[in-house]
Amino acid sequence: MDYQNDDNNYKKLHKSHTDKFICGVCGGIGEYLNLDPTLVRLVWVLFSLCGCSGILAYIVAAIIMP
Repeated sequence: MDYQNDDNNYKKLHKSHTDKFICGVCGGIGEYLNLDPTLVRLVWVLFSLCGCSGILAYIVAAIIMP
């Protein structure tokens, strides 16, 4: 097996600068998972409606993600 230390071979989770509504968290997650960011936003809203834990998770992700 040939392992390369090239940074271009690895995906990095980051906030999206092009596809964002508030902070770009859902757009960045969508890019990382190769999903439509609208689908990620929809899932995040559904998660937020189940006990408001999604709002706190979004704030934490907005602070932590580069």
